[in-house]
Amino acid sequence: MSYHRPGILGRHGVVASPHPLATLAGIQILQQGGNAVDAAVATNAVLAVVHPHMCGLGGDLFALIYHAKERRVLALNASGAAPKAATLERYREAGHTEMPFRGLWAATVPGAVDGWAAALTRCGGMDLKDVLRPAIHLAETGFPTPPELVRAAEVERSLLEATPETARVYLPGGRPARPGEILVQSDLARSLSTLAEGGREAFYAGPIAAEIARASQAKGGLLTAEDLAGSHAEWVAPLSVPYRGLRVFQCPPNSQGIATLMALQILAGFDLAGASEADRLHLMVEAKKLAFADRDHFVSDPRFVSVPVDRLLDPQYADARRRLISPDRAMAAPSEGQLDGDTICLCTADGQGNWVAWIQSLYSTFGSGVVAGTTGILLQNRGAYFSLDPEHVNRLAPGKRTLHTLTPLLATREDQPVLATGTRGADGQPQTLLTIVTGLMDRGLPIQDALDAPRWVHGRRVRGDDPQSLRIEARFAPEVVSALAARGHRVTVTVPFDFNMGFAQGILRDPESECMVGAADPRGDCLALAI
Repeated sequence: MSYHRPGILGRHGVVASPHPLATLAGIQILQQGGNAVDAAVATNAVLAVVHPHMCGLGGDLFALIYHAKERRVLALNASGAAPKAATLERYREAGHTEMPFRGLWAATVPGAVDGWAAALTRCGGMDLKDVLRPAIHLAETGFPTPPELVRAAEVERSLLEATPETARVYLPGGRPARPGEILVQSDLARSLSTLAEGGREAFYAGPIAAEIARASQAKGGLLTAEDLAGSHAEWVAPLSVPYRGLRVFQCPPNSQGIATLMALQILAGFDLAGASEADRLHLMVEAKKLAFADRDHFVSDPRFVSVPVDRLLDPQYADARRRLISPDRAMAAPSEGQLDGDTICLCTADGQGNWVAWIQSLYSTFGSGVVAGTTGILLQNRGAYFSLDPEHVNRLAPGKRTLHTLTPLLATREDQPVLATGTRGADGQPQTLLTIVTGLMDRGLPIQDALDAPRWVHGRRVRGDDPQSLRIEARFAPEVVSALAARGHRVTVTVPFDFNMGFAQGILRDPESECMVGAADPRGDCLALAI
């Protein structure tokens, strides 16, 4: 299938995000002399206002940054931990057999604000006050409610109604806002202003922390001021593997990014360029199954468990896993290998050589569903990803970070950044990244075409889904659907541009002009702009 949508070119900077107002804020920061990291924080802060159901100050953050000054890729882990009171015994005594999916007992410490501060301190050129101005203005004066936020509020109305503070913000007048209705978030504006004046300490050890803790304790939650004060973002060593001339980087565990790298190493042994669309899709699904089997068995917080990263990324291990794939038959759920011994993505780049792939999330739509007191901040429900099985690698423990779905991707060629991309979509994130990377490197698609291309997601999207379901967009040809079904895949055809397949953004370096090319997903209100 051909597209002919190459993307938008820029020499001095590119910003791509899920909302035009956020993209515009990032571009304005670049025009004011800020760099790609300054633009990323400003873009994320605006998304916290205009996409509050997907991301915000109450969520987590992972980022990959090519820092031109240091001439290397940096990885930032700004994911928060479980409260110190969150023990397996406490959840069992309360009658839980699996982690609560919503509410304060699914909430973990918010890490995103710590990530903003850490990124600006090491790699930025502007202070927090400057980059938060666009977000504060939009929260104070309001913005037209986008259809996606309206739809999300309608779907999750019962969740929003359950907490008065949440309903007051997102159900004005007792109902979801109508498309275009001006949404003002005065409490969130005050929190952003407090953060701008007081810095990260205002959030983690000052008035915002105090109010989050008070509100949590008042409603029976487990988060305390001590939990917030103990939170710190980490600079960690990124993981990488070669693929078709690129060096592809992902964040290490507790991120699931290693699953993307394992799947790419498996796929590297196949001729995807010469494969039919059905064959190519079959091989990607099978590689995903193998990578996820290992992810689910081995990956969690490396501060609590030993994650065998080097062995999982060993090329010989990839060879062994690849041999398990049949060209004409889908695997049932594979087991892990035997080893020896909702979300937003944004991308930015500037004229000085800094590139950023940035993912921030509340996990599910509207996160925990709980706005913390008078802060206007929705707390995430990232703790729902823990297991209450005491033998599981990702079992709940006080102060532990759960296996995380956030997986930004950055790639270099000859030690220079050439690709930044990412998507929302929980477990679908590595799968969409496979489609994008193979589209670029095996099919030769322009970056916008790679984002436009028909998508697939294998496995459950929410609890209760068939774990072996393969959902594919309707733009795949009928003969592809038939060929996959004949191999044993349990295929469900969705709408042509399914927003459940994620909103991806991307920036690619054009090899001929050396310009940066920005691209944004057609499945939402996403926008890429360049200067």
